[in-house]
Amino acid sequence: MIITGSFNGINYMKKILNYINGEYCEPISGAWIDNFDPSKGEVYSKIADSNAEDIEKAYQAAKAAFPSWSNTTIEKRSNILLKIASLIEENLDSLAYAESLDNGKPLSLAKAVDIPRASSNFRFFGHAITQFASEAHESVGLNTMNFTLRQPIGVVGCISPWNLPLYLFTWKIAPALAAGNTLVAKPSEVTPMTAYLLGDLCTKAGLPKGVLNIVQGTGPSAGQALVAHPNIKAISFTGGTKTGEHISRTAAPMFKKLSLELGGKNPNLIFADCNYDLMLEVTLKSSFANQGQICLCGSRIFVEKSLYSTFKNDFVKKVRTLKVGNPFDKDTNIGALVSKPHLEKVKSYIELAKEEGGKILCGGNLVTVEGSENGYYLEPTIIEVFDNQCRVNQEEIFGPVVTIMPFETEEEALQMANNVKYGLSATLWTSNIDRTMRVSKQLEVGIVWVNTWLNRDLRTPFGGVKNSGIGREGGFEALKFFTETKNVCIKYE
Repeated sequence: MIITGSFNGINYMKKILNYINGEYCEPISGAWIDNFDPSKGEVYSKIADSNAEDIEKAYQAAKAAFPSWSNTTIEKRSNILLKIASLIEENLDSLAYAESLDNGKPLSLAKAVDIPRASSNFRFFGHAITQFASEAHESVGLNTMNFTLRQPIGVVGCISPWNLPLYLFTWKIAPALAAGNTLVAKPSEVTPMTAYLLGDLCTKAGLPKGVLNIVQGTGPSAGQALVAHPNIKAISFTGGTKTGEHISRTAAPMFKKLSLELGGKNPNLIFADCNYDLMLEVTLKSSFANQGQICLCGSRIFVEKSLYSTFKNDFVKKVRTLKVGNPFDKDTNIGALVSKPHLEKVKSYIELAKEEGGKILCGGNLVTVEGSENGYYLEPTIIEVFDNQCRVNQEEIFGPVVTIMPFETEEEALQMANNVKYGLSATLWTSNIDRTMRVSKQLEVGIVWVNTWLNRDLRTPFGGVKNSGIGREGGFEALKFFTETKNVCIKYE
């Protein structure tokens, strides 16, 4: 584990640097941002406050590296990605500690989910690129043969969020690298640590200089410069819907390829014929995992009326057993929220719920943790609401807060589930296969989980509809996004 503040010889307690052209470097402006430990509410390092000059420097490195990397054999690219995957596994404890320290999530969660998934992302796309094939079409009688090339785009930009820092950072950069692109990537300035540490592992794995460039900084400065750069040809972004709208306004007139994975207000539909014990156990996770800071959390829980009273009582009892505490305590279930502004935002929605007539069934209060009195802690909160149009049921809160409401019919459940501007995911609990098929087809979302939640096969497409974004990530969908398609038609005698 990281105890003294170093990782493979890098002292991260002082400065989180940019990684450009295979080297760590300070921002050109010499400006820095405070980086907070959410569990204590204290500054523990400084982040490079990069701007357009740093983005340009990174772009030039990526541009210079592109001809060689795009012509590197698939086998060699694959081997480098697999080596990075192995190095992440070897540094599991160190990276998990850094992730927990930077984000506030329980160390146990970072070790079990975040860092293993980061390794899996590299390993999956390291293998997937070897199976990514083009098509050929022979026109019999016309003596023509068409074949399709899928070629890397060039220099692409990736911007990742703070909730699953290394997990989602690697989810973007791995397919882009596998497809032969070079990158300028910006992690969230709220949680920059593990992306910073990844640069050293990429160097150790033999990734050529300039292929991956990691620029730290804020969205309005570094992020905007990345999106607006005239020669960065594609942007993959995960984050809030408002930011996604801004990126679209900037990038669309420049005809960039865009993949936007944005907000969610996901329904959890619970029918009386479900496997009750399993549903209760999984709903606890789907509501409060990672302090509710997952875009896929089921934040609106709709329960069939005949089961509603039983569920409400049992769910409240379960939630009250969750321990809010220091992320590094083994028995902690709910760690710190990621930042003070985010904590204040989430708390404001709890107050809003009261104003709207909602009933707080459980939680709703700030928590003081011994030894971490200034940390950003909040009780997991259940709110009973009586109108699906209330703001706490319509707007993304992104914290340990869920609402519950009863429904009487399948039609009513579907109407409430779909009556939001978001459409990322939904969870359905039923043992009726006919209902499973009917409801799954009618839910206006990109992902439906039936009798499970966050059960991910990396081969499947991932993304949402409506205000939850455009495009799909995962599997060959990601490799298609990070390549341009070219058809070649040959006529022969």
